[in-house]
Amino acid sequence: MTSIYLDYNASTPIDPSVTAAMRPYLDEAFGNPSSGHWASLPAKAALEKARGQIAALLGCAPDEIVFTSGGSEANNLAIKGTFFALRHKGEHIVTTTVEHPAILAPCRFLEQLGAAVTYVPVDSTGRVDPEDVRRAITPRTILISVMHANNEVGTIEPIEEIGAIAREHGVRFHTDAAQSVGKIATKVDTLGVGLLTIAGHKLYAPKGVGALYVRGGLRLEPLIHGAGHEHGRRAGTESALLA
Repeated sequence: MTSIYLDYNASTPIDPSVTAAMRPYLDEAFGNPSSGHWASLPAKAALEKARGQIAALLGCAPDEIVFTSGGSEANNLAIKGTFFALRHKGEHIVTTTVEHPAILAPCRFLEQLGAAVTYVPVDSTGRVDPEDVRRAITPRTILISVMHANNEVGTIEPIEEIGAIAREHGVRFHTDAAQSVGKIATKVDTLGVGLLTIAGHKLYAPKGVGALYVRGGLRLEPLIHGAGHEHGRRAGTESALLA
């Protein structure tokens, strides 16, 4: 009997074109993209080409894209990175009760470190009311995080409306767009977000690769400290294979 795979919200197969694009970086272009010599140049070029492709998809600048190990790391960087960078301004985070565990678990962790988190409820369709988000904001709010598309029921959240509210209050806004990028429009200026998460394996790339859009001028405390990779936002030798 032929099996039919229907769990694309959990993960997608790797597209053959993606496999073909990765092949040279398995066999030949092995250099460290940061080394600056002949062996590093092909890897560096591939890395920046991929960064530009993602930027074009989101309508942002290439240097606003930070490569990560996946959506979970990108979410953690957005939430923890904001908390540690802005805790002198406030400790309050607003999110929803239906977020992915990669949002809820970091929030629970930060509560142990003094964060105050408001978990806004949703209606029977899984949709959050933007006015409930507005009412949750306090003078100590430093971040709002609301998913773009729900991974369980597919609800599209009113991100543009929440983005307008966040701008009105001068609060940083993040959306987990792991389930929406590549499927519906995710232009960051239209959505009104300062941070946006991508998970590669949700759109035909391999597992273990993702990205975080970080609007220019936003400061994040890195989760991984070391050399100044990814413009100082994530240490670790970049991988052209996974870009």
